[in-house]
Amino acid sequence: MRSLCSTVLVWACAALSAWAQASAQVVDLPTRPGVSQRLLVLAPESPKAVVVNFAGGHGGLQISPTGTLGWGEGNFVVRTRKLWVEQGLAVLVIDAPSDRQVPPYLAGNRQTPEHAADVGAAVVWARERFRQPVWLVGTSRGTQSVAYLATELQGAQAPDGIVLTSSIATDPKGRSVNAMPLERVRVPVLVVHHEKDGCSLCAFSDVPPILDKLTQSPRKELISFTGGVSRGDPCEAMAFHGYNGIEAEVVARIAAWIAPR
Repeated sequence: MRSLCSTVLVWACAALSAWAQASAQVVDLPTRPGVSQRLLVLAPESPKAVVVNFAGGHGGLQISPTGTLGWGEGNFVVRTRKLWVEQGLAVLVIDAPSDRQVPPYLAGNRQTPEHAADVGAAVVWARERFRQPVWLVGTSRGTQSVAYLATELQGAQAPDGIVLTSSIATDPKGRSVNAMPLERVRVPVLVVHHEKDGCSLCAFSDVPPILDKLTQSPRKELISFTGGVSRGDPCEAMAFHGYNGIEAEVVARIAAWIAPR
C-alpha cells in the first residue's frame, strides 16, 4: 500500500507540474502596424479576474517563444506569477513591444501613445479571452506605465482597476506617479508600499499624496507592509522594495482587494 501511495503521489506531482507548464502560453498580439506585443500568460481553469503585470527597470523581459526570460526573472511581479494563479487570477506578464526589443527597451517610453496603444490592445484581448475584469499591476518603474495608462486609456481599452506597488513617487529625470494628472483616473486604485522601502525614488512618506490626487477614483486604498528581508541594492527586487520574503502575503492581499471572495 505504501508503494502504491508513493506511486500515486509521484504521478500526481508530475501531473501538476505538467499542468503548470502547459498553462503557460506565449502570445504575440498585433498592436500597431508592424508591431506586436508579447505576453506570457498563465491562468487557472476559471479565473476571477485578470492582472497584467508590468516589471520595473527598463521593462525589457525578452520573453522567448518558449516562455523563458532574458531579463527580470527576479522582479517582484514576475517571480510571483504563479502565486497570482494560485489566488485564482489569470496573469499576463508583459514585455517591451517588438519594436523596443533592444536597449533602452521601455525606459523613456512608458508614457507614450505607442505604449498606450500596445497595452490597450492587450486589455481588449484579455477581457475577450477570459471574460473577466482586467487590472494593470505595476511595480517600481512599472508604476509609471500603469498610472500613465490609467489616465489615458478609454472605452474598451481602459482597465477595470490598477495596482501600484513600490511607486516611483519622485523622479528627477522624468515624470513620477505623483506628478501625473491622477484626477483623470476613474477606476479603483490600490496602492501597495513597504514602509521601509529604501529606494530614494520611493520613500513611503511620499506615497500618501498619490491617494490625495485620485479624486475621481471610486475606490482607493493604501496597504503598507513592514516585514521581509532586505538584501542588496535598496532599489532592487531582493530588498524591501521588492517585498522579499513576504511575496505570498502581498500577492494574497492584493488578490483579495481585486476580487473579494
